Amino acid sequence: MAVNLTPPDPTKLLPIDGVELGYAEAGIRKPGRRDLMLIRLAPGSRVAGVFTRNSFAAAPVQVCRRRLAAGGGVRALITNAGNANCGTGEAGVRAAERTCEAVARVIGCGAAEVLPFSTGVILEHLPVERIEAALPRCVATLGAANWADAAAAIMTTDTVPKAASRATEVGGHRIAASGIAKGVGMLQPAMATMLAYIATDAAVARSALEQLVHETADASFNRVTVDGDTSTNDSFVLIATGRAGGREIAAGDAAYRELKQAVVDVARELAQAIARDGEGATKFITIRVAGAASEAEAACVAKAIAHSPLVKTAFFASDPNLGRLLMAIGNAGIPDLDVARVGLWLGDVQVIDRGGRAANYSEENGARVMRPPEIGVRVELGRGPAEATVWTCDFSYDYVKINAEYRT
Repeated sequence: MAVNLTPPDPTKLLPIDGVELGYAEAGIRKPGRRDLMLIRLAPGSRVAGVFTRNSFAAAPVQVCRRRLAAGGGVRALITNAGNANCGTGEAGVRAAERTCEAVARVIGCGAAEVLPFSTGVILEHLPVERIEAALPRCVATLGAANWADAAAAIMTTDTVPKAASRATEVGGHRIAASGIAKGVGMLQPAMATMLAYIATDAAVARSALEQLVHETADASFNRVTVDGDTSTNDSFVLIATGRAGGREIAAGDAAYRELKQAVVDVARELAQAIARDGEGATKFITIRVAGAASEAEAACVAKAIAHSPLVKTAFFASDPNLGRLLMAIGNAGIPDLDVARVGLWLGDVQVIDRGGRAANYSEENGARVMRPPEIGVRVELGRGPAEATVWTCDFSYDYVKINAEYRT
């Protein structure tokens, strides 16, 4: 059960001029569920992406990287759930390319203008013929208001679709940004997230869009973790259709900062939704590390806490065995950390003061602040002005059950 997360309200998700979304049931792994999603883009749209750093990058990731590096136009994105098309060798690459060719035929564009994405079981060959058969139904459902339906069509072990929107004024023009994401396990992005797509109608220079996709990933999807593992298929794509009008936004403009805020707000909402819906999650945990020598150092300490199975199981049980938190901080690899300067808080309860147990701390208060479904952890390192925040969840019995039975 997701932690304080409800399905998105379709009426609150903003259409993006130049973006249409369609969906269908292709029966890729399980019958009777939506598992195919198509995004059609208006001519002239620009696309940038970041992808997994896993050495076993899936076939569709390989194809996307190559096509985006070539700098050609993009007219469509096709995503299937239920099959990752990973560990499938050259046959997998050909299957991804064949999927793009099928999309190109039904929407009338070049195959090189289609980007493929897959998520699901690894080491299984992609049933391209099922995708080809379902594509006409995807095209028939294409519409600008289909963000919520599209979010549902890319889910695997997710329990709730994930979508968000923002509107703001940028350079005197109203612009909108909407996005969807999926992913609740094998989730420790080293680039972005499992699968995420954000589109804006702003006009953005190509170099600025490339910068924005990386900065957005670092501020959102790279700050969320469920289990410390990095998927083979992680992909985050940022789309700018330019339909809102106005001068093209460059990276140094004031308008860039305004646009970035809107896009990052969407991405952070999606990233937090991923942690709230983590496999088997019962607690949503925000970890803020301050007083670091650099932002990277703060993020390193926060992730050391978020990745620890011992910490995560303690949160599940509301067990104030908080030596586990000290263990995680000490394991972060900060070589010259002065533990006598470290402070630690759970919610409003100080646990550690100057490296030792706080004088007023009691296990009763520790257990009290660990019981609610949302928990805040704050660490003060006493080393400098930098800080970072990471979002994660607990480990429950259901996490083991979900992953033990994933292929069954």
